[in-house]
Amino acid sequence: MKHLLSLEKLSREDMKIILQNSAVLKNQRGDSQHQPLAGQSWALIFTKSSTRTRVSFEVGVYELGGRPMFLSSNDIQLGRGEPIKDTARVLGRMVHGAIIRTFAQSDVNEFAEFSGIPTINALTDDEHPCQVLTDIFTFQEKRGPIAGKVVTFVGDGACNMPISWIFAAAKLGFELRIAAPENFQPAPEILKRAGGKIIVTEDLKAAAEGADLLYTDVWISMGKETESAQRIKELSGYQINGDLVKIAKPDVLVMHCLPAYRGKEIDEATFETHAQTIFDEAENRLHVQKSILNWIVS
Repeated sequence: MKHLLSLEKLSREDMKIILQNSAVLKNQRGDSQHQPLAGQSWALIFTKSSTRTRVSFEVGVYELGGRPMFLSSNDIQLGRGEPIKDTARVLGRMVHGAIIRTFAQSDVNEFAEFSGIPTINALTDDEHPCQVLTDIFTFQEKRGPIAGKVVTFVGDGACNMPISWIFAAAKLGFELRIAAPENFQPAPEILKRAGGKIIVTEDLKAAAEGADLLYTDVWISMGKETESAQRIKELSGYQINGDLVKIAKPDVLVMHCLPAYRGKEIDEATFETHAQTIFDEAENRLHVQKSILNWIVS
């Protein structure tokens, strides 16, 4: 049985299969009769709010022939303290797969262990594998293979997005630079586990020089709201703007996984200049997640 719990655990070969099939499913949307989820019901268990993740997975399950069932923490007994392993053992007898967006990585891992059904990590505090696979697909759609390229992440380098980028870098052979204040840099043990060419620095300009992709995310992730003032103070210099773009390659792509807070991690002008790429990236969540679903049941 397959799961997608983490890019750290996903093999290079499976990563490449998902990326290749994303293009096929995107090109065939509306024409394909390929419905590997026909007759299946899939639970979307979300304890974190969502726009892109929820809509893309609900549409994706439906387009592949399945029935999506959205369950927020307010809808089920998890919200009243039922252990995740008990919820998993109940749902595992009723649905065919689960897509989970929550806080603790351990909850997703435990659900997969006890449910006996394919499980997808749709975001935890540790990783966001579906988003980074989408980002890589979007880059390759516009610029060709990502191997040998330079990806620069700007901002909170210790959150789920750069961590997923770290695990992808070694497997797909690109250089990852993380520009972040010392208090927002990834843990050394994560870098050691991942391997690959990862550069972590406080020097924003050095990290952006010659980059093929500039990438950022919000400074204040869900669950970190009480730290807002301190995060804004420490991260205020780590912004993608016109001056930074000039340091990168002339054809640099700028991406943001959204939602974006203009004037913080990216300025308004830069966001709008690169809006086509950013919203192509958002659309591609659908196609890549359909490919993940197709892979997981094949």
